[in-house]
Amino acid sequence: MATMNISLPESLKDFVESQVEAGGYGTSSEFIRELIRRHHDRTQLRSLLIDGVESGPGSVVGDAYFDRLRDRVRRPDSA
Repeated sequence: MATMNISLPESLKDFVESQVEAGGYGTSSEFIRELIRRHHDRTQLRSLLIDGVESGPGSVVGDAYFDRLRDRVRRPDSA
């Protein structure tokens, strides 16, 4: 795993340390990695949403569509 050092003002350092203690993180690195992962996920989701909006009009879906989707998600063999 690569290493990256960051500098924080004392107030942010204190915040990170309090989150580690309160949030069940083993180290400040674990906490920061989790923040970065969440930001990465939001960025990817935003990109997918923008792609969807820019792809043009979609189709209207009804209750049957969502019922099939729920069944598919609940199946153990669904990927």
